[in-house]
Amino acid sequence: MSRSFSRRQALIITGATTLLSTTALTPLAFAQAAGDPVRKIVLITDTQGAAPQAYQAGQLIAQAWKQLGLDVEARPMARQAQTDLVWFNRDKWDTTMWRMVGRPERSDPDEMTFNLFHSSTAPRGFNFVGYNSPEYDKVAEQQRQTVDPAARQNLIKQAQQIVSRDAPYAFLVHPNTLQAFNQNVFDPASIVVQKGVGIRNFWTFIGATPKGTQKAMIINSGTALQAIHPLYIAGAPDSWMNELIWDRLVRIGPDGLPRPWAAESFKFVDDKTVDVVIRGDMTFHDGKPVTIDDVIFSFEAPLTTDKSPMFKPFVTDIDRIEKTGERAMRIHLKRINAAFATTALGRVFIVPKHVWEPHLKSVEGKPDTLESIRDPMNVGSGPFRQVRARLNEEVVIERHAGHWAAPKVDRVVLRVIPNAEAVVGMVRSGEINLLSEYGGDPDVLEKLSKDNPAIKLTQVTDVGIEFMAFNNRRPPFDDPVFRSALSAAIDRNVLIQAAWNGYAVESVTHVSPAIAFWHSTDVKAPATGIALAKSILEKAGYKVEGGRLRYPPGKKETLQPPG
Repeated sequence: MSRSFSRRQALIITGATTLLSTTALTPLAFAQAAGDPVRKIVLITDTQGAAPQAYQAGQLIAQAWKQLGLDVEARPMARQAQTDLVWFNRDKWDTTMWRMVGRPERSDPDEMTFNLFHSSTAPRGFNFVGYNSPEYDKVAEQQRQTVDPAARQNLIKQAQQIVSRDAPYAFLVHPNTLQAFNQNVFDPASIVVQKGVGIRNFWTFIGATPKGTQKAMIINSGTALQAIHPLYIAGAPDSWMNELIWDRLVRIGPDGLPRPWAAESFKFVDDKTVDVVIRGDMTFHDGKPVTIDDVIFSFEAPLTTDKSPMFKPFVTDIDRIEKTGERAMRIHLKRINAAFATTALGRVFIVPKHVWEPHLKSVEGKPDTLESIRDPMNVGSGPFRQVRARLNEEVVIERHAGHWAAPKVDRVVLRVIPNAEAVVGMVRSGEINLLSEYGGDPDVLEKLSKDNPAIKLTQVTDVGIEFMAFNNRRPPFDDPVFRSALSAAIDRNVLIQAAWNGYAVESVTHVSPAIAFWHSTDVKAPATGIALAKSILEKAGYKVEGGRLRYPPGKKETLQPPG
């Protein structure tokens, strides 16, 4: 047994002991009769093999909540099944470990601010927890309509304060993302470290320059892909492939700012009018040219129908689009949107109208959406085209030679390897030459880098977040006091040491400190402790009786645990 593994075991034991301290056993005392006992809570976690850090964090959180008198089942679930339940069956789960991965377009706080918590995205969009606050909605809308950076910054910080107060999530950590690449395979000067994202980014994928005969970039994912799909936002590895197969009008540069991509130019004529001219040298992977009609269709499909709910929030501020030339269009906005270049022009994929218009017609008058469509060819115009996609095993994309920014590598091979130890072995042997994600013991990876100078290790604080999602639709999680108590029971420092082995920073809001201008330092880390959590519940009228937490007097339990 390695020293580092023993250290992690010790940290886990220490963490559990801290969370299960004798202070936690202090009974709650009440004079009045209690309501019904709170039913069993099902906490969905990742599987240990796929995401050991999140799995361990979920186990520790479940142990802490039991000390409040709750019956808690920590239920590991594969990512695909977890997504199907949480995303598509929104009223049938209690609470789940979840993550919003670091993506370049999230360097602007709008997506995290608007899409995660605005009530309009609750039925089918990113607000899957069902948070509903008119006060918050107003601020989220105002920040979009505020052009002055300082004034918008103030609104973004207000949004963070409201979310901190209402606790729709229990924010946990912003991971310190560990990645690595083989300096014998790739010129280190061609590997881009993007703030909040790391080396696994678009600019590395297209710019990584082989030093020798190895022309393939071989990367890894700990979880299977759910869908390679331009209108479906799934997990991290899916997004890596999507952004390489399909182009966008705008890309987010390594500096976090939007820059023209498939758009030759974009210009704000005024606060609510945007002129776009697309490049004239673009072709889809099936050989057909990319036209302005394809671009307009790509934006209008989510705008004018309800068949692309995941992308609807990105275009909701568009009033109409008019074609103004063979390669030009004018976008008229309903209102000012300060983040439009990043969160709309830099978010919507350009899809071939000749492929997706028939798909759109096929779901008209049906409950299905375009998200349910699986196109086996996945025709895009991006710098790579799909060759093979076995989502549970391996995805291969190859260089699109006709692209104006054709990559330096011949292909990217993504291998699904759930076991972190196996991943380290494959990096050591050269079977993986760019470690795109790692969920194992960081000490092991650091040792590998020290023992093998060819392996260059990188680390960044993620713009994404790991959090405990509460289903705000379902009692008892519809009570913000109950949510706050459960959040208070979680010692983030224990999680950072025991689950993330020190490679994370505490999360207090949905805006990462990796984007310091927008992150609110006024929102302080919440006080934690089992005794504090019990005090919050006690003041709200909850009572422990017979070892079980009961609702305030007169309140009835209305639900059964999820099946």
